[in-house]
Amino acid sequence: MSLAQDKWHGTTILVVKRDGVTAMGGDGQITLGNVALKHGAQKIRTMRDGQVLAGYAGAAADAMALFERLEGKLEEYAGNLQRAAVELVKLWRTDRVLRRLEAMLVVADRDTILLISGAGELIRPDDPVLGIGSGGPYAEAAARALIVHSGMSAPEICRAALEIAARLCIYTNDNITVQTLE
Repeated sequence: MSLAQDKWHGTTILVVKRDGVTAMGGDGQITLGNVALKHGAQKIRTMRDGQVLAGYAGAAADAMALFERLEGKLEEYAGNLQRAAVELVKLWRTDRVLRRLEAMLVVADRDTILLISGAGELIRPDDPVLGIGSGGPYAEAAARALIVHSGMSAPEICRAALEIAARLCIYTNDNITVQTLE
């Protein structure tokens, strides 16, 4: 993706869909400038009673505010992720306070993967893989190769690709969390 991902330091989030399973993983590093402040952060959460996975890159407090609003939209639209995401983007773009939030979200359910940003992007990737954050392109490239050249499951691909990203990206560590939807 040609979004300004080099702006989002300190995280890598990856989502992979394969054989009816959606896996989302993230590293645990929180970075301030060139210092790693935390190594075991949880950047992925489940929503809607485990039916939706969400991860973030960018400012943690901003992402938590967006997660809260997304959960509200999921309730308002009976779990319809696509509709909830559209409404979140509209709110994000038009609300004076929300417009200043510096985060990017990737959300997924059993059918859909979406990238949501404050710049107004709501992107559904063509392929069943999406990476965000400073290590996102590394993890996404590794996942694409593993999808084509291995028989690994979605969670296995997600973990292996994040481990590869951790070896390449100085803002990504190998304290990896992977959650799945089946």
